[in-house]
Amino acid sequence: MKKIGFFSALILPSLLFFGMQWGGPFQWMIHVFVFLLVPLMDYLIQKDTANVPAAEVSESMKTYFYKLITFVWVYVQLVVLIWGFYVVSTQELSLISWLAFATGMALVTGGIGITVAHELGHRSEKIEQTYSKILLMTVCYMHFFIEHNRGHHVRVATPEDPATSRKGETFYAFWWRSVTQGYLSSWHLEAERLKKKGHGFWSLSNQMIWFQILPLGFVSSFSVVFSYLEGRFVWEVPVFFLFQSILGFSLLELVNYLEHYGMERKRLPSGLYEKVTPLHSWNASQLVSNFLLFQLQRHSDHHAAAHKRYQVLDHHETSPQLPAGYSAMIILACIPPLWFAVMDPLLTRWQKTQKFDLVE
Repeated sequence: MKKIGFFSALILPSLLFFGMQWGGPFQWMIHVFVFLLVPLMDYLIQKDTANVPAAEVSESMKTYFYKLITFVWVYVQLVVLIWGFYVVSTQELSLISWLAFATGMALVTGGIGITVAHELGHRSEKIEQTYSKILLMTVCYMHFFIEHNRGHHVRVATPEDPATSRKGETFYAFWWRSVTQGYLSSWHLEAERLKKKGHGFWSLSNQMIWFQILPLGFVSSFSVVFSYLEGRFVWEVPVFFLFQSILGFSLLELVNYLEHYGMERKRLPSGLYEKVTPLHSWNASQLVSNFLLFQLQRHSDHHAAAHKRYQVLDHHETSPQLPAGYSAMIILACIPPLWFAVMDPLLTRWQKTQKFDLVE
């Protein structure tokens, strides 16, 4: 039964497709599902705090079914996005319809797509890493492949990590720092890698150069194709692509914001920081949203053991617990006064239970 649950991610592209076919208020079905029905189901359905028995983890990690779901998603997302190019190229959409479609597409490419890219990007197999980069290309955020794995996972819950939100920091201030500093950090990390391997910065081995070229090449190719078919320059394709990309990676940054809000690793006498543990990430084990997000919400265990595939991530009761799943918390994060009113007291109470020295 749990295997089937992970196919629920396919609900989103289905809602987007049928919403555009039926038109009118149906165009907002995907938004209603993500931000109303999912939080409601998370609230009504009991949390899933069960963990895969230790003796079965190794076997479950090898089960191809879980890998196959993520592979299928890559092709689904590419088809849906190209269909999106076709729609904006060939149909006269009102501003409201265009916004409904573009934001709905971002929920597909950013909400689910980047989640799958995140999972695949942690794997050592070349095909999985390639699929991760393809998904990130569709939202113009390919540098995440470098920064997340070699930057964020090393510096998480420290002042050096741009993707760790500080207590009292609004999402909007965090967004700017995480987007800009994360991007610059990716160039720095890639330069260090090239130097160690004896490659020059301006070389074909520089992934960051390719990460700028590939999204441009992708959207340019389809702009040319649809311009040829329509007999005019189809400016709608690059505008649509850029708009849904910004919204898509902004969803990622919203998730980053809530995953580590106020978390701090202690600095040891040696000057280094303590080891990352399940205590340095907010955890959420709401059943429905964890199916949709491939258990990304069991983020505490992911940071403690990044080698583990999504299907075997553990729930840690000792980790700080979010009061709701990501769909609901994203809405809260967009309204700073409400976010602070809910999260700051939770953070303070949890820190006291851990006997942390509070930093005000």
